[in-house]
Amino acid sequence: MTADERAQMARNNFLQGYNCSQSVVLAFPDILAQAGIEPSVAARLASPFGGGMGRMREVCGAVSGMLMILGLAEGYDEAKAFLAKKELYQKVQTLCGRYREENGSIVCRELLGLSKGPDNPTPQQRTEGYYRKRPCPELCACAARILAEHLGENEE
Repeated sequence: MTADERAQMARNNFLQGYNCSQSVVLAFPDILAQAGIEPSVAARLASPFGGGMGRMREVCGAVSGMLMILGLAEGYDEAKAFLAKKELYQKVQTLCGRYREENGSIVCRELLGLSKGPDNPTPQQRTEGYYRKRPCPELCACAARILAEHLGENEE
């Protein structure tokens, strides 16, 4: 799959009603399958991270989803894996740096132009007006594309 196809899948996932984190995670069904994780399980795992972690407007959910898939693809699972931890954290900082360069921040409230932190926990209805004023579909696409490129998928 190409980076552009991953990006389109993440965008479409968001437009179907998944939150930002779920949208990115579900754009990598092959990596989920390799890890033995059903998409429904991955969607549940990613579900609290939408809206910058439960609409607290902290780290962008698309970034959280990108990092969840990075962990499945290149993470470590040994408690004392110091070198693996260091290498993974370097990758996290590189990917987040790219996302920040392209979007100005990795923080949900800043990406949405909000002045305050935690928001009402009730999600807004997905209407045409909601999608017109939110950059979220494109932010999901960006996170999926950045990760796909990191994983060596071409951009065509």
